[in-house]
Amino acid sequence: MSQNHRASGRAVLLDTFGGLESLDVREVPVPRPGPGQLRVRVTAAGLNPMDWIMTADEDTATRFGLSLPAGFGTDYAGVVDQVGEGVTGFAPGDRVFGGALSRAVADYVVVDLAAGVAANEVHHTPDGVDDRTAATLTIAGRTAAAALAAVRPGPRDTVLVGGAGGGVGVFAVQVARLAGARVIGTGSPGSAGFLRELGAEPVSYGDGLADRVRALAPGGVTAAIDLHGTEVVRAARELGVPDDRICTIAAKVDGVRAANGADATPEDLAAMAHLVASGRLRVPLAASFPVGEIRRAAELQAGRHVRGKVVIEL
Repeated sequence: MSQNHRASGRAVLLDTFGGLESLDVREVPVPRPGPGQLRVRVTAAGLNPMDWIMTADEDTATRFGLSLPAGFGTDYAGVVDQVGEGVTGFAPGDRVFGGALSRAVADYVVVDLAAGVAANEVHHTPDGVDDRTAATLTIAGRTAAAALAAVRPGPRDTVLVGGAGGGVGVFAVQVARLAGARVIGTGSPGSAGFLRELGAEPVSYGDGLADRVRALAPGGVTAAIDLHGTEVVRAARELGVPDDRICTIAAKVDGVRAANGADATPEDLAAMAHLVASGRLRVPLAASFPVGEIRRAAELQAGRHVRGKVVIEL
C-alpha cells in the first residue's frame, strides 16, 4: 500500500493527564489534510520540558487547549507526503520541520499553514541538517531566540546563562557567543566540560553563585538569562545587572521579562536552522529512542539534567 493511502499509523497518546506512565503507543487512523493543510510523514520528534508540563494535570492541559485522548510532543521533522487544496510553497517529498502542539510523536501530523502560531508550523529543512537535528529546533530555537532578543547580547557583554547545558541553553550560549558576547553558564560540576565545548565558562549553581560569578568576571556581568528558575535572576540582581537586561523562561519575576518562544518569528527559527546547516551552531543530542521507548525517553527528559536534546525516532 502506498504511503499516501495507509489506513493507520502509530501515535503516542495519553488517556489520562498526569504521570508519564500513561504514555502509550497506539494504532490510529492516518489524518487527512484539508484545504490549506499538509501532512508530514514524521521521521523524528524532539522532546521538551513543555511536553510533560502541558499534560501534567487537567487544568494545565485545558489552558493549552488539550483534551483526552491527548497526543504528546511538539517538535517534529520529516517529509511532506500529502498537501491539501490551496497549499503553495510545499510539495510531496519536501523535507520539513516544525511544531505540532502535543501531537508530534506520531507517524503522521497534519499542519494548518494558516494557523500562524508557533506550535502549528512547518518550515523547509535546509540541506546539511539531518532530521534528528531538525526535530530539535522549533521550541528550543524559538525560546532561545526570544530570550536573546530580550537581553540583546553583543561584543561588550558578559552574559550569565542559567541552565546553560539544557535544551534551550545549548542554543542560547552558542548564539550569544556568535554575537560576540562572553558567556558564563551555570550547571553541575559534572557538566563543566560540556559547557566549555559550547563556548561557555562554567560555574556551579547553588548557594554562593553570585560570589563565584564575581570571581570569574571581576569586571561585571551585563546581562542574564535564567532558563531554569529564579536563582540566576537573584544572582544577576546582586551583581548589579539591571532588570531590563535579565529574562526568564520558566518563572515569573516582577520587573523581569519572561521570554516565550511564541515571541520569536519564523525568520528567527529559519536563521537558527541555517546556522546549523552552516556548521556555526551545533545541536548536541543527549539521546535518541525508538518510539516504543517513549516512556523511558520522556522520563529522561523530564529529569531536567539532560545535556542537550532527546529525540524520538519513528
